[in-house]
Amino acid sequence: MDRIRPPTNRTNRNTQQEFRRRSNRRSGFGWILLAAGFSATPARASIFQGEALDKMADVLTWVVLVVAPLVAIAVFWIVHILPEKIAEKRQHPQAKAIQCLCLLSLAFGGLLWPLAWLWAYSKPVLYKMAYGTDKVPHDHEDEAERLPDNAPVSEELRTLRQRVAELEADRADKSAVKGGKV
Repeated sequence: MDRIRPPTNRTNRNTQQEFRRRSNRRSGFGWILLAAGFSATPARASIFQGEALDKMADVLTWVVLVVAPLVAIAVFWIVHILPEKIAEKRQHPQAKAIQCLCLLSLAFGGLLWPLAWLWAYSKPVLYKMAYGTDKVPHDHEDEAERLPDNAPVSEELRTLRQRVAELEADRADKSAVKGGKV
């Protein structure tokens, strides 16, 4: 703090009077601070005393050592799966790849998370050029399950289903034969 120095020119009475007023104000303020310091009550570290203080310390210990890390891990997990949820909501065609990047981000301490976030919000232009659409429904089931039993089925679909059934039966026979020999 700068000290107020008396004016060097002794002939200027206004300046000398101003100096005295300032120094009197400062010394008065110092006396007030000194009096307040001596009249202060003793400081207390806590509002609790005795058994209540011990109980609060135990509760605080459990919160800091158990609850806070669990909450931090849960928030970390929720934040890191947000890009996956956004990609599914926006019907992003590469939602599974974004999900994989989110899991990798968890393993690498969150370094890849911004990339997953940007990827989830990006518009897949090249995918649209290749497939004609930039959205893919992610909640779809197999087409065979979606068709009702009485729905007309094309001959090609019927042939493909028959061929798949034959291949599955053939594979089951081969695994049964291998199981008998071994």
